[in-house]
Amino acid sequence: MILDELALTFVPDLGSRGVAHLMDIYGDAAMVYAQPEHNLVVCAELRRDIASRIAQKVGYAEAERELEYCNKHNIKATSYTDSDYPPLLREASDRPHIVYSVGDIGALQSKHILSVVGTRRISSYGESVCAKFIPELAEMFPDLVVVSGLAFGVDAAAHRAALAAGVRTVGVVANPLPDVIPAQHRNLAKDMIENGGAIVTELHSQTKQNGAYYIPRNRIIAGVAEGLLVVESPSNGGSLSTAKAADAYSRTIMAVPGRITDSRSEGTNHLIKTNVAQLVTSAEDIAKALGWEIPGAVPEKMHFAPHEVTPKERSVYNVVADSSDGLTMDKIAEMTSLSVAEVSAILLNMELSGMVRQLPGKVYVIC
Repeated sequence: MILDELALTFVPDLGSRGVAHLMDIYGDAAMVYAQPEHNLVVCAELRRDIASRIAQKVGYAEAERELEYCNKHNIKATSYTDSDYPPLLREASDRPHIVYSVGDIGALQSKHILSVVGTRRISSYGESVCAKFIPELAEMFPDLVVVSGLAFGVDAAAHRAALAAGVRTVGVVANPLPDVIPAQHRNLAKDMIENGGAIVTELHSQTKQNGAYYIPRNRIIAGVAEGLLVVESPSNGGSLSTAKAADAYSRTIMAVPGRITDSRSEGTNHLIKTNVAQLVTSAEDIAKALGWEIPGAVPEKMHFAPHEVTPKERSVYNVVADSSDGLTMDKIAEMTSLSVAEVSAILLNMELSGMVRQLPGKVYVIC
C-alpha cells in the first residue's frame, strides 16, 4: 500500500540507504512496520531509536498529508515496489524509495535512455553539440529518452533538442513538485510533459528547502539511464558529481572533448584524460559506446591475428564463458585470483583478438 511506503520515508534519520536496506530484507514497507522493535534492532541492525520510531508507526501522519497533497496537485508517488518504478534506478543501493512525478514516468522504462549533463555557462559549441547529437540519436532510436536536470545551460539545451527531435525527455529536479526551479523553465517543463515526458523528484512537499539537494539529485540522473554524456563541464562543475555517481553504478560515461584553453571543458577533458569517460564526437560514437545496435548498420568485421592463448587468458576466458550475464573486471579478478591490473591487460589483449567484448556497465562477455 502506498501509504506504508510513503510513511517509511518520513522516519527521521532512516535515509535512502536505510529504507533500501529494509526493503532488501523485508520486501515491502508493510512488512517493515509489522516487525517488533527487537527484530528491527537484531535482524535489520537498526539503531534502537530508529527501530523504536518504526515500531511506534512514526511517519503515517506525514504520509497521509503527503498523499492528500499529491492527489490535490496531480502528482504521482511511485514506490520502489511498484512495477513502473524506473528499472535501472532500482539497482542502486542509495535509490530513493519514493519517486514523485508529474507527467509520464513510464518514459523511464524505455530501452534507450541517455542522461545529458554539463555546465550552466554553456557555449555556442555546447549548444551545437546538443542540437546535433540528440536528433541524430533520435533518428536511430525513436524510443530515445533524454534525461537531464532542467537547469540552465546544457540541461535546458538537451531537453529542447529532444523536444525538437520529437522524442521524450525527463527532468530530474531538486525541489518538491509541482513547482519547477528555475521558474524560468516552467514553460519548458510544460512542453516536456505535454510531449510524453515527465518531471521527477525524490523530494516530498514537506521538505525544507536549503539548497542541499542538488548533489543527491544528480545520482538519480545517473541512475535512471544506461549512459551519461557530459557535454561541457569546468573542473569543479556539478556534472562531475553526476559522473562520479554514474561510475559507482557502472554506467557508461562519455564526454565531448573541448578546447584546452576553455575553462568550460576542463572537467570533460579531465574525464577523458583519466579514462573515466569515453571520448565521443558523434551520435554513432554514443550508440557504439552504449552497445546500442544501430538499425540497418552493417556489422564491422573484426580483423585480428590469431595467437596462442596463455594460461591466464584461458582462466579469464573460462570464468567469463561460465557467466550468462557477463562479469565486471573486479569480479573476474576475484574469481581468477589475478590482480585487477593483470586482468585489465589480459582483457585488452582478448578484446583486440576478438575473444571478448565489453558491454554497457563495463561488463565483459564472450564474443
